[in-house]
Amino acid sequence: MINSKDYVAAKKQRNLADTDAEYLSFMPPSVNREFLLSNKLAERAEEATRLLGELNAYSSIVPDVDFFISMHVRKEAVQSSRIEGTHTDIDEAILPEEDVSPEKRDDWQEVQNYIAALRFSIQRMQELPLATRLLNETHKILMSGARGDGKSPGEVRTTQNWIGGATLSSAIHVPPHPNELNELLSDLESFWHNRSIAMPKLIRIAVTHYQFETIHPYADGNGRMGRLLIMLQLINYGLMTKPTLYISDFFERNRQNYYNALTEVRVNQNLDHWLAFFLDGVTESARSGKEKFEKIMSLRTNYIDRVVKLGRRANRANTLINEMYKNPIVNAASASKILGISQSNAYQLINALVEEKILKEVTGFSRNRMYILDEYLQIFR
Repeated sequence: MINSKDYVAAKKQRNLADTDAEYLSFMPPSVNREFLLSNKLAERAEEATRLLGELNAYSSIVPDVDFFISMHVRKEAVQSSRIEGTHTDIDEAILPEEDVSPEKRDDWQEVQNYIAALRFSIQRMQELPLATRLLNETHKILMSGARGDGKSPGEVRTTQNWIGGATLSSAIHVPPHPNELNELLSDLESFWHNRSIAMPKLIRIAVTHYQFETIHPYADGNGRMGRLLIMLQLINYGLMTKPTLYISDFFERNRQNYYNALTEVRVNQNLDHWLAFFLDGVTESARSGKEKFEKIMSLRTNYIDRVVKLGRRANRANTLINEMYKNPIVNAASASKILGISQSNAYQLINALVEEKILKEVTGFSRNRMYILDEYLQIFR
């Protein structure tokens, strides 16, 4: 057991396999041990866990909650990708590829890959334990077909990487040498599943995120993978049943503080600072998530009341709106497919929903018009 205040983040070292290298890599210590927390941190962890439980309750009490999960996943994907420098926003993320401008398609693709990777990994955890193999499979989906396609998707790196600076010698952080990765990842896996360690689950997740980002086990995509891993652990530990927490929004809005908190551990051995920052992120994100669900439920009731005015078309209108909770953009062709009616009838229904100010036309075209569920989308903007 080690007191979190006395955590030693290790020193930079020259790897034996690179005796001629002009840089020192950072070798963190094992995390597969118990951390003794201050009373203040323990209380913060308890409060954050309580709020997570309240957010998670919506997964049980909200009717047809899976309709709304897609937008939560999309929001997390957008914000996590923005931390890495993409410029896709939630309005662009819902577009089909053919409607994305060519100069933004790489950014758009990275967001779509994140969505696919998160969905895949949650499903895959029903068959595989949380382990490096699962992460590798997830990483392959995250990076394939995007800008990192040539950087060994799905494989732990075999070359030295670094963070910040133009070269290894000027880098802000040089992660461990590739020769050290098997040992470090094995230690991390053991830490995830070590039931003999008495530790709040959120603290285990926070320590994992720091260690994963410090190890930087892939040639590219480590930030997104590390944040995706947070959700996998929340579900794996039973803190969440659905991916409704998007903590990347907190990290993106506090980006420099996020980087600084991780650096504080490596440079000043200040693990408590990172743990407190992470718990603040969970607390704020859980509260925000609850508020969004409350707004969604209120809006859903409002939509039902407004759709009643459409008379015999109300049932079809409700069916269309329910589908748009998953992806709040539609055209006559997609509405026709959803409802099993002609495009002419679908267009008439869409026009009726525009008149009720439920749908909003966003293209300005005379043909191939696209319509969004604007008030719903606004909740996630």
